Amino acid sequence: MINISESAQAHFCKLLSSQDEGTNIRVFVVSPGTPSAECGVSYCPPDAVEDSDIRLNFTGFDAVVDAESSPFLEQAEIDFITDQMGSQLTLKAPNAKVRKVDNNAPLVERVTYMIESEINPQLAGHGGKVMLAEITPEGIARLQFGGGCNGCSMVDVTLKEGIEKQLIEQFPGELTGVRDATEHEAGEHSYY
Repeated sequence: MINISESAQAHFCKLLSSQDEGTNIRVFVVSPGTPSAECGVSYCPPDAVEDSDIRLNFTGFDAVVDAESSPFLEQAEIDFITDQMGSQLTLKAPNAKVRKVDNNAPLVERVTYMIESEINPQLAGHGGKVMLAEITPEGIARLQFGGGCNGCSMVDVTLKEGIEKQLIEQFPGELTGVRDATEHEAGEHSYY
């Protein structure tokens, strides 16, 4: 579930050596499965462990995860990096904002997961986002653009050269194309 590098394990052992006996770490997600999800690590004294918690054994300590956070921490990585700028603990949890779906999940769920986990983070740098409106019986994914993408003159390029290529490559034989369902002329726009 969570990969903790050897350097991060050594760092946690050092930190825990100054804590009360039996203290471990807790890895958690606040607001899991939402765009505002945040991951964290904290001390976990023995009396803070719940019966439903999952304990992951590492060298010298356990990582404790609550049942609600668990599916959102799949493929999470914790590392401790030291370079000329200093030391830093990093936690990457690619599924924190959207729960990973199985490969045999319905196409709508798999496409939505890819949009939320891969495409929207790319668009976020420009203040944009995209949502799946529907998948037609012909395999056309109809997308609704929002944020900085709404009314943007580059939306067609983003759709055809970026999103469509990614989605068709990821779902060959299931998706045949991608279309824009956004009414760029209606409502307030980010760009004019």
